[in-house]
Amino acid sequence: MTEFQYELDARGEKCPAPVMKTKKMLNQMSHNDVVHVMATDPASGHDLSILLEAVEDEMLESTSEDGVFHYYIKKR
Repeated sequence: MTEFQYELDARGEKCPAPVMKTKKMLNQMSHNDVVHVMATDPASGHDLSILLEAVEDEMLESTSEDGVFHYYIKKR
């Protein structure tokens, strides 16, 4: 498992909430910090990849388990 400094629980929320909350979290983070985002919206992976391309932050890892998607994102 990837080490992280922040955790964001967006389970049960629909688009665009997981992406908007992730963007807000990234804006509060320092360079090289990692956030663990948990989401249940199946579109969250696609939506987060678009966000990360725009803000130039990095998806370190993405997995899913029991209907929950786990994303580890590094602030650049």
